[in-house]
Amino acid sequence: MPMFPLGMVLLPTMVVPIHVFEPRYRQMTKDCLDGDREFGVVLIERGSEVGGGDIRTDAGTMARIVDSQEFPDGRWGLVAEGTRRIRVSRWLEDDPYPRAEVQDWPDDELGYDEGAEMDAGLPSVVASWRRVLALQSELGVPGPPATFEVSNDPLTAVWQLASLSPMGPLDRQGLLTAANAARRLDLLGDSLTVAEEIIRARIEMG
Repeated sequence: MPMFPLGMVLLPTMVVPIHVFEPRYRQMTKDCLDGDREFGVVLIERGSEVGGGDIRTDAGTMARIVDSQEFPDGRWGLVAEGTRRIRVSRWLEDDPYPRAEVQDWPDDELGYDEGAEMDAGLPSVVASWRRVLALQSELGVPGPPATFEVSNDPLTAVWQLASLSPMGPLDRQGLLTAANAARRLDLLGDSLTVAEEIIRARIEMG
């Protein structure tokens, strides 16, 4: 599988623009567009996105190219959507670009109690998320509108909330690697509580 290590975490349902300028990734883009339009995205733990020699995580997300544009100088502008979790079984030679053997990584099944707790807890987390977005807007921080329509499917909704919440790459990686949606929702709720406290403090400080 072609792999694109980045300094950010792509989650399922997440849509991101990607600027492709390195020759190796230009070739990867062409190969993906000639094939199934998929590549894997993993977080760079240490190092740079440019030039190689980076240290990469072994947990990531499959991305599918939904839009592409090639520029006259050979660079590409891509829009990619995260589709599902993957685990890297083995990294291969970076020739002509990073490649790996990967396996799909489905969530652990929800137990009856977990499912019931998730159904009960999701509305509270959605409300917290909307408060955080509204507070961000008050600060002038760009982001999705607080009126964003969340999916009626709880499993999809959790991925959407995680994708659109303010957090750093390591926190987002923690959500990606959580055992299942119930655990992910717990982590997300904790993260949003902290985010709300920080933003309110910034507002009070002017």
